[in-house]
Amino acid sequence: MNINIQTVHFNADSKLIEYVKRKLQKLNNFNDRIIRADVFLKLDNLAHSIKDKIAEIRVHVPGRNFFVKSTSKSFEESFDSAQDSMIIQIKKFKEKRAA
Repeated sequence: MNINIQTVHFNADSKLIEYVKRKLQKLNNFNDRIIRADVFLKLDNLAHSIKDKIAEIRVHVPGRNFFVKSTSKSFEESFDSAQDSMIIQIKKFKEKRAA
């Protein structure tokens, strides 16, 4: 699986990048045909208020693309929430194909 991580409006530190890569490898447990995973980490710019952190994950599997988005106060929390949603989507897709 190729992993592409993009940050918008900030530069991520190596700890965050490694965290995302390590967690994304777990998706292979649910579908071993994943070609590529794109992760977008963004800062939500709402008029000088406390900025929310947005994590978007796009996963490419032959015949299907999955997309999830999550927002919270930390990138780790946003990413974990998005990953949980992604796992649910991948499981449902795999169950439908098996049926």
